[in-house]
Amino acid sequence: MASSSSYNSPCAACKFLRRKCMPGCIFAPYFPPEEPQKFANVHKIFGASNVTKLLNELLPHQREDAVNSLAYEAEARVRDPVYGCVGAISFLQRQVDRLQKELDAANADLIRFACNEMPTTTHGHGGFNHQIMTRRSSMGNEGANIGGFYQTPNTSTFPYPYSSLPLNGNPNGNIHGGGGSI
Repeated sequence: MASSSSYNSPCAACKFLRRKCMPGCIFAPYFPPEEPQKFANVHKIFGASNVTKLLNELLPHQREDAVNSLAYEAEARVRDPVYGCVGAISFLQRQVDRLQKELDAANADLIRFACNEMPTTTHGHGGFNHQIMTRRSSMGNEGANIGGFYQTPNTSTFPYPYSSLPLNGNPNGNIHGGGGSI
């Protein structure tokens, strides 16, 4: 007589643990036979009995999310035994910080280009030019306001040097305004 396991293959957990997969197996819905490495990683990091206890304590609709979290953490821990998920999170946070700095530099460049193309006025301190200059002075070391012109340092991650950009339609790249060129 053929056993019931010949009709249904056991889940990855029961196969890994070399036991018969019963109809109410708590692992079967979350560790399909096609993904044996998923359970192997979870078992290596957390242990089968701990995962069983955890799944039994959760409501059925919470179990899939818990297993996905355990599998992700276990895979990360196998790849990086010291930091696990924290290493990946730290890497992504550093990348976000770097991209934010690049975005800030690009915004400063946009402000500089917009200011260079605006006609200069000498009417009071409440106009748009005053707002731009105030914003620039609050940027700290992003650049310097020299003689009414905003100059960014050449340490930017801009793909080509500023001097090669034609400004105000001038192919020489000279900046005109306020009575002289720089």
